[in-house]
Parts: sequence; C-alpha cells; structure tokens
Amino acid sequence: MSFFGSSVATAVASATSNTADKDVEVSNPPDDSISSLAFSPQADYLAVGSWDNSVRLYAVAPGTGQTQGKAMYQHQGPALSVCWSNEGTRIFSGGADNAARMFDISTGQPQQVAQHDAPIKVVRWMDAQGGILVTGSWDKTVKYWDLRSPQPIATVQLPERCYTLDVQYPLMVVGTADREIQLFNLNNPTTPFKTMKSPLKWQTRVITCFKASASSGFAVGGVEGRAAFQWADEKETSNNYSFKCHRQDARPNAKDQSLIYAVNDIQFHPVYGTFSTAGADGTIHFWDKDARCRLKSFEKAPGPISTTAFDRTGNLFAYAVSYDWSKGHSGLTPGHVNKIMLHSCKDEEVRKRPRKQ
Repeated sequence: MSFFGSSVATAVASATSNTADKDVEVSNPPDDSISSLAFSPQADYLAVGSWDNSVRLYAVAPGTGQTQGKAMYQHQGPALSVCWSNEGTRIFSGGADNAARMFDISTGQPQQVAQHDAPIKVVRWMDAQGGILVTGSWDKTVKYWDLRSPQPIATVQLPERCYTLDVQYPLMVVGTADREIQLFNLNNPTTPFKTMKSPLKWQTRVITCFKASASSGFAVGGVEGRAAFQWADEKETSNNYSFKCHRQDARPNAKDQSLIYAVNDIQFHPVYGTFSTAGADGTIHFWDKDARCRLKSFEKAPGPISTTAFDRTGNLFAYAVSYDWSKGHSGLTPGHVNKIMLHSCKDEEVRKRPRKQ
C-alpha cells in the first residue's frame, strides 16, 4: 500500500524548490563518479569515496559550508564505501580491489585491514567489543574484523552478492542480489534471526537502519522508484509499509504512465529521525516516516543523486550529483556532472510533523 501518493505530492507542490544556487559546492571534487559520503561523528570532516580509486577527506567550515581538502589515499580500484570509527579518528573504506583500508587521521597513514575474494561493496564500524569492522562483499560473504588480527574473527555466508548493509547495534540488515534480506542480532552475529524477500518487487539498492527510534527496523530502496519500511520485531510488522517516491508522470495529466527512477540512498536525520531519499531522477525528498508525509522536495540536479549524508548535528546535508550506474556502463556518456553539494537544513524541512489523530 502506498502512503505517499499523488495527494501528498499535490499538497507539497508549493514546498518544492530549486535551491542548488543556495547550496555550497565542495571544492576539488573527485574526477569520477562519487560512490559514498560520510561525515565524521565527532568533527567537521567529510569523507568521500569515488570511482577514481580515491578516498578524500575534506574539512567543512561550520556556518559557511566552505570546504578544504585535508587528505587523500588510494585503493587499487574504485572506492565503493566509506565510514568512520565512533571516536572520529579513523576512516574505513572498501573497494573493487577486494580490500578494506583504514586511514588514521592523526598519522596520515592508510593501511589495509581486510580482504575478500571479490569487491567490497559496504563497510560499517561497530563500537562493540573494542570495535569491529564489518565488510560485505560480492563474494557472497559478510566478514567481521578485529583490527588487531589479519584474519576475520567470523565469516557469514550469504545467499547472494552483498549489495548493501547497515548496522544500528545490535541490529544488522544485509541486502543481496535476488532481493534477499537477512536480519542479524549482533549478539549472535553469524546466524540471521530472520530471512525474507524484499517487500519491493525489483533489485535492492540501499538499506538503512532506523537511527532515532524507540523501535528497531530499516528502510529499503529499490530500482523501481519505491521505498519501504520494515520493523524487526514481529509484533510490529503491522506497521510495515511501502510508498512511491522517485517517479515522474511521463506526460502532463498521464497519471497511469510514470517514468521510474532508482532510489539510490536513504538517510535518517540524527536528531529527529526523519529521513531523506535521493534518486536517479536528480531529486531529493525529506520525509516523516511516522506521520507518513513528505516534508520537503528539492528539484536539485540535471543528473542522478548517487549518495548523501547528514552531518552529526543534522544541520548539514551533503549530496553527490554524479553518475549512479543505474543504466550500466552504456549510461556513462560524456558530459556527466560530477560534484558534491552541501545544503544547510532549515528546521521546518527536517522536523517531525504532529501525527493526525
């Protein structure tokens, strides 16, 4: 069932805006498609992974959003995912060179900390047992790494290639090819407590766990311009729902004919628990999942939005205008825009709405 349908789109038409001219462009962006953005949980730093094999670190000036490049290190293939340690002193990245690397900000030195038999699609840090790195790969495994050891402390065999995963301790959710989704309680990290097919009909692009919520669960986005919410507790599955988002009418007044775009990223606001979706249509939407309404829409870009991130305060939102590979190699035509933008969030754009009684 869709809860964000045409009536909502009409209601927020007046709230739709093009604010790209007000947003701040990050200086010296990568030379190729941007795959991953992550703000430091402790400082005004932004880490960026790119298909040019690099991971870049930018300092972001509070208030102005002006940026300065601080460091860069390399993979031997596209850098597909970046994340931070909780104390904000280390960046982790996974790449198409089958390796995960750690960059220590204090020393300025990168080192390899994990290895797979195929590209590492996702890296996530868990602040448990002294800190554990989680890597999900196209070799159909998830591995857990204690950085004091060169070998994984545990390996999980997946039913298919890992396309996406997220962690909100103790919940980890993994999305693979063939629409498989597995849920893990990280107190028992090698055995999923639930395996399911995605509630969406087509390929999974992104899974993001709830952040500021009394209940655990996750959002999933797919290639068909839809997203869905799933609660982990069986007692709350009646709250599950899906909705259409990154779709456009093919012609004026042609409601039954839609252009459909991939949902490339979903991010939760760190304070309010509202969320964003970003798509191959070049638009960004802010939503309230509990009130089931759209808060703000931005017609921002002439090309896809490939990845996004909120900073630790929720006041700054980064988005990459970059080719997202949704049309494969043939879609990578000359002239694609490639930049990172910083949007200063107004409170009314991201604050929850009162729920209707």
